[in-house]
Amino acid sequence: MPKETFHNLSEHKKRKIFDAAVLEFSVRRFSEASINQIVKTAGIPRGSFYQYFDDKEDIFQYMFEEILKEKREIMGHTPLSNPDADVFEACIQAVRATFEWSKLKPEYSRISLLMEIDHSEFITRLRTASAQGIKEMIERDKQRGLIKPDIDAELVVEMIYALILKEYVWTGLDEEKFLKKLDDIVKIIKEGLAIDS
Repeated sequence: MPKETFHNLSEHKKRKIFDAAVLEFSVRRFSEASINQIVKTAGIPRGSFYQYFDDKEDIFQYMFEEILKEKREIMGHTPLSNPDADVFEACIQAVRATFEWSKLKPEYSRISLLMEIDHSEFITRLRTASAQGIKEMIERDKQRGLIKPDIDAELVVEMIYALILKEYVWTGLDEEKFLKKLDDIVKIIKEGLAIDS
């Protein structure tokens, strides 16, 4: 996270640095992104960068947290149809809200997609932390009797995550087509494939 010297900067200068990071991380994976490009775009000396951040992980973490704050603010104004929804419905609600958010901030969506193809240890840790909330909802739904107690929560998270990402990429970001397919996938997961006998 940023050092105290960064917090002492004007809002305008902080925003320039944030915007430079967003620009760099929306066109290059974290592992390929360049601090040199960030400082050049922000118009600050390289030495100043290290007065504000320890390294590339530090500025990415700062940018990521700021994006999450913005996303929560935008999604906070998006009504959820059922706050007590099961994990599947909650995922569909979150995806719908994310589509709205990505219309306002397409560069954030590009950062997310680039994170998916970056296998650096740092980005892997961020993805794992993000999936934790879904795992907790699955465990909650087990307690509520909505999901079989013997289901492997981690595997379900991986399935949901993989299906959402795959469909997001393969539908060409066509919101209507994507959401319809996601609804169908969730129905199959919830109802199963076998015929009851």
